[in-house]
Amino acid sequence: MSSQQRRRPNEKPSLARVLTQAFYTLFFSVYAVQLTASEADTLKSVFRAKVKPFVNEFCIDCHGDVRPKAKFSLTPFQTIDSVVDGHQYWDLVLEKLVEREMPPEDADHLPKTDQVDEIIRWYRELQKAEAQRNDGDPGPVLARRLSNAEYNYSIEDLTGVAIQPTKDFPIDSANQEGFDNSGESLNLSPGLLNKYLQAARKVTEHLVLTPSGLTWSSHPTVTETDRDKYAVLRIVDFYQRQPTHLADYFLAAWEQARSKMRQDLSVIADQEEVSPKYLKAIWDLLHGPTEAVGPILEVVSQWRQIPSTCSRAEARSRCDEIERFIRTVRRQIEPKVRNLEGGTVHRGSQSYVLWKNRQYELNRRSYDPTALMTPSELKARKAAAERAIEEAKKDQKSRSKPSPFRAPHPALILPEDTAQHEAYHRAFKRFANIFPDAFYLSERGRDYVGKEREKQEKGRLLSAGFHSMMGYYRDDQPLYDLILNDAERSEIDRLWDELDFITQAPKRQFIGFLWFERTDSRYMTDPVFDFARAEHEDATEETKIKRLATVYLNKADEKGAPTQALQAIERYFEGINGRIRWLEEAESQAEHGHLTGLLRFAERAFRRPLHLSEQNDLLNFYQGLRFKDELSHQEALRETVASLLVSPHFFYRVHSSRPGKHPERAPLTDFALASRLSYFLWSSIPDEPLLKAAQAGELRESDGLNQQVRRMIADPRVRRLAIEFGANWLDFRRFESHNAVDRNRFPEFDNQLRQSMFEEPIQFLVDVMQHNRSLSALLYGEHTFANPSLAEHYGFPNTNTDERKWIRFDRAVEFGRGGILPMAAFLTINAPGLRTSPVKRGYWVARRVLGETIPPPPPDVPEIPSDESALGNLTLPQILAKHREHPNCAACHDRFDSLGLVFEGFGPVGERRTHDLGNRPVSTTAVFPNGQSGKGLAGLKHYIRNEREVDFYRNLCRKLLAYALGRSLQMSDGPLVERMLAKLALSDYRFSVLIESIVSSDQFLMMRKP
Repeated sequence: MSSQQRRRPNEKPSLARVLTQAFYTLFFSVYAVQLTASEADTLKSVFRAKVKPFVNEFCIDCHGDVRPKAKFSLTPFQTIDSVVDGHQYWDLVLEKLVEREMPPEDADHLPKTDQVDEIIRWYRELQKAEAQRNDGDPGPVLARRLSNAEYNYSIEDLTGVAIQPTKDFPIDSANQEGFDNSGESLNLSPGLLNKYLQAARKVTEHLVLTPSGLTWSSHPTVTETDRDKYAVLRIVDFYQRQPTHLADYFLAAWEQARSKMRQDLSVIADQEEVSPKYLKAIWDLLHGPTEAVGPILEVVSQWRQIPSTCSRAEARSRCDEIERFIRTVRRQIEPKVRNLEGGTVHRGSQSYVLWKNRQYELNRRSYDPTALMTPSELKARKAAAERAIEEAKKDQKSRSKPSPFRAPHPALILPEDTAQHEAYHRAFKRFANIFPDAFYLSERGRDYVGKEREKQEKGRLLSAGFHSMMGYYRDDQPLYDLILNDAERSEIDRLWDELDFITQAPKRQFIGFLWFERTDSRYMTDPVFDFARAEHEDATEETKIKRLATVYLNKADEKGAPTQALQAIERYFEGINGRIRWLEEAESQAEHGHLTGLLRFAERAFRRPLHLSEQNDLLNFYQGLRFKDELSHQEALRETVASLLVSPHFFYRVHSSRPGKHPERAPLTDFALASRLSYFLWSSIPDEPLLKAAQAGELRESDGLNQQVRRMIADPRVRRLAIEFGANWLDFRRFESHNAVDRNRFPEFDNQLRQSMFEEPIQFLVDVMQHNRSLSALLYGEHTFANPSLAEHYGFPNTNTDERKWIRFDRAVEFGRGGILPMAAFLTINAPGLRTSPVKRGYWVARRVLGETIPPPPPDVPEIPSDESALGNLTLPQILAKHREHPNCAACHDRFDSLGLVFEGFGPVGERRTHDLGNRPVSTTAVFPNGQSGKGLAGLKHYIRNEREVDFYRNLCRKLLAYALGRSLQMSDGPLVERMLAKLALSDYRFSVLIESIVSSDQFLMMRKP
């Protein structure tokens, strides 16, 4: 008789089964009493008289000490206490006895039915007795280090950047439940401790000191170049985020004008993501009095010609044309600035270059009157340019090449009648004032060398345009005046101050000045300048700078520098000296803030307030590094932070309790509870709201804990629960590095598609969590989520073009998808490279989804050819059918082969198919363990819904509970699992009920007393 025939073909519907179990659980939770001494003695006596003899007679020959079958030995279980401790093994024994799979039918000696039933009754009585006696026992939650993932996430939340310091660490091992977040698996060797110390130092390389405290960079900032990059890119990013496209404003004004219900301009500005202030200026320009001549007349005319009834796309195109007109005209009326020269000062000297930069900055909203010309002037200029070119051609020795004449835009042509010229100039002045030649300048080449802007060096972000010298120049006044609000002005002011502070730009710029003036310029080679050298440690002291300013100016004056040049030199020395003094004052004042930030960082890292002694120890450690070891302020801070990150208070999880009335267990402290909750839901440290709730004692108040749970699940960080729990539970955590697919045969399986396959179940799980959906969607959902690459792989109709954007597909079932079962990640990871594997796929369903415990295969199992096209005349299902004819194989394969055969309509990378790689038609029909047949995914779902649904929900409850507690489950957790099942059944299996059942349990809220 096969295992299929031994099982009952018709069980009660799943909901009835769940409600029956729920009633049973609730009944015992109310009326259970402590196990009496006589009952305990009875269990022990039955164990001695019946159980041990049964094991010795029918089991020990195969499952003894010497080469036990399935690597499963029953020899260690010599007492009833050892059975309780090893209940996971005895749960499997019970399953085998109930299914009559063990002892096997071909055994020489078989027990009688009543003997087997007696062992089953005894173990169930033991389970019930242990569960009642220890219901709510928090269990042995061992102190342990953070897992690799927890360490990475904790560092990310501490610093705000994804540094991933454990990326190259050895993979953490998992406990019996399959998770790597328990003390059972997270040991710490000396070698690993050394890696953590290296990781801590790697983290501190990202530390950045600002005038107001500590911050962190996404890249190391140990070198000057790295710090420059960090500070500069933050400002450039700020600039690039600003709404400076003129077409956006004209479109917003068009939307406002055609609206039947006029609303405040700030509303439309918010909708169109433009500056309310600048939108009002544009609106007033378009609706106010307009000059009779000039470019504004053209702008207003073009805008008013946009029909209110046209499409937004057409209106956008017309607005783009207006912007192109403005940009073209504006470029041609930009004021020209000549180099400042005189006094034998190099024209690339900082004082002269900065003077020229200021002229550009001051004239961003003005125009060059000479750019406007009459037709006769235009003709004369063109003729002059042509003559210059001809003369240059004749003069072979001339190194200068005149630029060809460029005809101005027609809008710049004045009438010959000079009476109208004043009106044109007024119009251009107003035009230039509202449309600057640039809102900001984010890069500047060496403008002083005389090259056209288009030919100057690119990529010199925020540069002052010096040669071989560092120095930054802020040029954003039009943006500041026309677009930014007060908060944004404060932000950009702060970012520029932080740039000088972080990069030490004023000091480094001045040192560069000293170097340049002695080398490239040679202006300071006279003996009178010997006191001012770049290599002197006191080169930036105020007295020296002032002395140098006097000597430098005297020489320039003696050499005939014009007044404007002398003023530029004087302004340079005053400016650079003032900025260096500001920097020194800021550094002095910031040290206290940095130490305060250090203490705040320690509190976040330790996940609780620091004791006074801990604060003193931390500050004393810093002081010792600073003054005894003579480290700089920044170096001492980095070392102190590194010490925090290898402190047991940070990278170890040790729960603490407070006094309680129970003799064996005590409630966790509020901060320990906050930490347990955050590492459960986020795999990381508590955030500020959670710590504040713990500080206020709100986690113990009615619904206080659940309020935090709901808030945390709504947070994007709940994605980590989907990864660290979901991906380990469903065994796809390492799929991002899965390389078993033959990419020559399946070229579509590239890294992008592999990443998309990994992401699909994550997106699905997060959606279930954050929208509190029924957990039944995991099995029976008719939808899934896809980005373009996955949609193409699945054959979905796809209008999405952004690979980073994930869209819900509600008709996924029409394409053979929906829920987790047919997801490509699971189908691919459970298939060799050139064929499918119904065994692996079925085993995945049985073990990961339904929670069956199945022993590993014996070592002598024959291999199936790795290439599906090389199977000969037999199909893969036929080969497996022959495999199951062997009695030693059938016992296990009968339990899961059918669960995998239904997926034969999906190829090795989860693609839909009707023929296998040998061009044989595939069959998705299977006979399930209940003896009934089904076809494809629909057949499997029908089988699970009617026969195994409770197994799925119970497995999910057990797995999530084990993950939340950070330990393997024990017998005393059984009642909690059953209560979770009961509550789920009464709430349409909503996800929130599962979480709230766990966090409100004694197991979660308490710990064993020492």
